[in-house]
Amino acid sequence: MLNTHRPVRQAGGDTSKHTMAPPAIIAPSILSADFGALGKACSDTIGHGADWLHVDIMDGHFVPNMTFGAPVVTMIRPHVDKPSEKLGKGTFDCHMMIAEPKKWVKEFKNAGCDLYCFHYEAAINSTAAEEPSAKSDKKTSPKELIKYIHDQGLRAGIALKPGTPVDVLYDILDSKTQDEVPDMVLIMTVEPGFGGQKFMPDMMPKVEALRKRYPELNIEVDGGLSEKTIDVAADAGANVIVAGSAVFGAKDPSEVIAKLREAVEKRR
Repeated sequence: MLNTHRPVRQAGGDTSKHTMAPPAIIAPSILSADFGALGKACSDTIGHGADWLHVDIMDGHFVPNMTFGAPVVTMIRPHVDKPSEKLGKGTFDCHMMIAEPKKWVKEFKNAGCDLYCFHYEAAINSTAAEEPSAKSDKKTSPKELIKYIHDQGLRAGIALKPGTPVDVLYDILDSKTQDEVPDMVLIMTVEPGFGGQKFMPDMMPKVEALRKRYPELNIEVDGGLSEKTIDVAADAGANVIVAGSAVFGAKDPSEVIAKLREAVEKRR
């Protein structure tokens, strides 16, 4: 069973008691899949042993690239069974690299998104508008956005670009209001916007700090993950592994997924 608990901070940094280490979750990025047969690629990848599918949404504003929107998620959702439990197998992990994350929550929920992961850097500069065509003079905040995502019945994730320090998340993760606490933190190990970049090992202190402070937190890493770099990420404490070309470009995706999982599980 996958860990669906919200993060719990251990007093004094003691992670040795009353904690449940989160399981390994392998979430291949469909950005590296065959777009000519995307539904089949998604179904096959779950069949190869993947837990989630990582769905990269880029708007050409927050990041200098564009991918696809909610209609594509709608089209591929029937090819993968909805998870029978929160964050279970078949979860669509939508990584929202967009400037106005609140505007698209309902749209992606209706499309079949399960986990809506927005960027901290976008949320602190975005508005409170709740529809794609809406405008608002009010600002939102990461905590407000997380609560809004939860109110829509989705799980919430928050992502950090490489240049953003991890301690900006502590006030959010330490919130006494559970609906304001994310279900997952994503640490980018490349600059967001393009696939196929090299893994940035200097991001691992962020993962280590989060794992020490929040031993039950789902910590995702995204960018340049493969059999060659997984050990560094697993040693730091990451448990949700996004891999694109390493999985979709493999002769035997099942073997790659199994090796990524083994690297994480043996460090739990």
